[in-house]
Amino acid sequence: MPGTVRLHRVLTTSPDKIYRAFLEADALAKWLPPNGFACTVHHLEAAVGGTHRISFRNFTTGHSHAFGGSYLELVPGQKLRYTDKFDDPNLPGEMEVTVTLKKVSVGTELEIVQAGIPDVIPPEACYLGWQESLRNLARLVEPEINQ
Repeated sequence: MPGTVRLHRVLTTSPDKIYRAFLEADALAKWLPPNGFACTVHHLEAAVGGTHRISFRNFTTGHSHAFGGSYLELVPGQKLRYTDKFDDPNLPGEMEVTVTLKKVSVGTELEIVQAGIPDVIPPEACYLGWQESLRNLARLVEPEINQ
């Protein structure tokens, strides 16, 4: 049975800024890849029914893996729901990611649920990757540079 991971963070920024970081290709390429990986966003059509295609390249080995999917639900500043499917047949199935954003007194509460993770991927590896990615996300969205 495919796995599920759940993550929770509070970031000191607005829900709208986090929402944009998930849907702008250059921002996504900056924060999404875990440490040790480079990211290429090949295609990103940020609309319900739109699709995305991304690849991560291991900077040490040069090996890459690609994945893509479609946007199922987009509520600006509040929620994103999308699918991901690896190109690699050894990583079967379709994952669904739900991102919920809620304005709180100190910024934004961020909840992520990734369901349908292929059995061959250990859940702790997903947690580790997401934790690294979310630290990168915070570095992108928390600074308030008004110039």
